[in-house]
Amino acid sequence: MSAPGYPGGYSGPPYPGGGFGDSPQAPPPGFNMDYHQGPPPVMYQPGPVGPGPGPGQGAEYGGQPMGISPAPAMVATGVPPGLEYLTLIDQILIHQKVELLEAFIGFETNNQYEIKNSLGQKIYKAKEKNDCCTRNCCGSLRSFDMKIKDNMDREVIRLIRPYRCVSCWCPCCLQEMEVQAPPGTTVGFVKQDWHPFLPKFSIQGPNKETVMKLEGPCFACNCCGDVNFELKGKDGEQSIGRISKQWSGLLKEVFTDTDNFGIQFPKDLDVKMKAVLMGACFLIDFMFFEKVGEANQRSSVFS
Repeated sequence: MSAPGYPGGYSGPPYPGGGFGDSPQAPPPGFNMDYHQGPPPVMYQPGPVGPGPGPGQGAEYGGQPMGISPAPAMVATGVPPGLEYLTLIDQILIHQKVELLEAFIGFETNNQYEIKNSLGQKIYKAKEKNDCCTRNCCGSLRSFDMKIKDNMDREVIRLIRPYRCVSCWCPCCLQEMEVQAPPGTTVGFVKQDWHPFLPKFSIQGPNKETVMKLEGPCFACNCCGDVNFELKGKDGEQSIGRISKQWSGLLKEVFTDTDNFGIQFPKDLDVKMKAVLMGACFLIDFMFFEKVGEANQRSSVFS
């Protein structure tokens, strides 16, 4: 199935060869998450000129084959620093890292993610920040700050999620997330919309004006298949992209809460809204898929 068309966006093949195998055709719904297809071609991540990474940083972020090295500055008007690369792409992949302690004994640790382009090259990394008590007592409902850093270890996005209880009959406790880029400057919000059956969200600007809508299936579980949350315009009619939760395989799905996501959006979408969509992806992960992993881990530990 071809990816949805994006008016005014990229007019050529939507997925350059090499990111999803040798076929020049668009992939089926969801994204191929095979990150071991051989060395990727050399690409450069635009970013402001500055000193190189500090001691001990180069090996992790700039020296690995899958990382993207910084290039000379590419100035774009209105683009938050560190997000220049997002102006060039129409999709990203998010891969949650496996935490061994969490997988074996069910002790909840801070979630960590790698954010990659369609070629599997790491462009950002994200890590949840909160305390041990919050993670293990509040579970998937927990509040957190999430720092998203580029390959030079600069924080470029911060996600802030307050604690909210979950009940489809309690509209006053709906989920939300604030997105800042750079940290301290709010660029948008992700707000859950009340609905008794369907997961619905509003993608909002800095003044909480609705820019896009996001709608998931009635049962947001991926039993041997992908789960797609359709991204639509403000009127909620035309589909312009999606957030996809990929099936990671039986063992990973049952014994861990490690998740893989793909995000599609129009290439010419405001880069700030692309950052907000990344926040929406993390909120969806915690709301619908983190708790599934927690339940499976507890059952495996106490059985």
